[in-house]
Amino acid sequence: MDPLSRVATIAGGASNKDVAVAAGAHGLVAALGNCGAVGMAGLTLGGGYGPLIGLCGTAADNLLGAEVVLADGRRVTTGPDEEPDLFWGIWGGGGNFGVVTSMRVQLHEVRHMIAGPIAYPLSEAEQMLHRYAAFAAAMPDELDISVGMTSGPDGPPMLMFLPLWNGDKQHGERIISDFRGLGTPQLAQVGPMTYTDLLAVFDAWADATDGCHWETRTRSLAALTADVIDVITRAVADRTSPYSMVNWHHLHGAATRIPAEKIAFGFRQEHFMIEIIAAWKPDESNAAAHRQWAQDLWKALAPFALPGGYANFLTPHNREQVRDAYGGNGARLTALKRRFDPDGVFASAIPLPDEH
Repeated sequence: MDPLSRVATIAGGASNKDVAVAAGAHGLVAALGNCGAVGMAGLTLGGGYGPLIGLCGTAADNLLGAEVVLADGRRVTTGPDEEPDLFWGIWGGGGNFGVVTSMRVQLHEVRHMIAGPIAYPLSEAEQMLHRYAAFAAAMPDELDISVGMTSGPDGPPMLMFLPLWNGDKQHGERIISDFRGLGTPQLAQVGPMTYTDLLAVFDAWADATDGCHWETRTRSLAALTADVIDVITRAVADRTSPYSMVNWHHLHGAATRIPAEKIAFGFRQEHFMIEIIAAWKPDESNAAAHRQWAQDLWKALAPFALPGGYANFLTPHNREQVRDAYGGNGARLTALKRRFDPDGVFASAIPLPDEH
């Protein structure tokens, strides 16, 4: 950590939690994701939605440079002025071009951070999501609200909002109070919190699914309309597994003001990125039903969805979404793949258009 220049140098294997702890010791924070165990490299190279997206942009937006080992064995340093084409490609194009062994990311000041869970029973989800959608339409950059619909710690399905404010103390307290006043939650534990504390809230839910099998789909929605809310709430109520969930992130604020062609992550229209996650324990025999639940919801949201999807959650089987996942940047990414890895040495988890 260099607190003077506000730059962190991050090696392979470092997690969100590692970076949050190290940066927090200096009163700083990076544009991190929601889960402490997620690797910073994978998050950043694939885009990186997170609770500071409105204020700081995506994780990829904060990438300043990287060291990359190429297919021919060369170790190169990339940045805006060094191997700029390669740097543009890893700015959201994943590990398709080489092995990223270290990277430098921009850090940001922690001002007054307020966060914590606000939960409602699933029976109130529809009305609360309508209120949330109206609230999100005028949300300031300093505020982000992650949303999850899954089982609570004691079992019953629930709707959980997790707001994070990083800005002026009085303004933050006022706007968080306004959001809490939209309903009467069954749980509200909002107050001053570090980013490390926030990750612990997410990770407590993640621990419950430890060892699960997974089927993950993604949709990007321009708006949470009444029809969308109805489709999602019905699907959550009809889950085939208590571990399955629907989460979403709101791309807004600073992330929408970066030109789409500046970096490979070109999906800059304000939207809600929906995570459809089927999860079940390995001793269950009806895996096909759980996978079908995720596929059915994914198909049901198709009429309301924007083209493409979040590349970090796509596979080569999602060909139509892969084609549009990078906006207008797909052709350039494919050309860079041929240039830097002509023999296809690297097979990233993140697919590129026309690769398959």
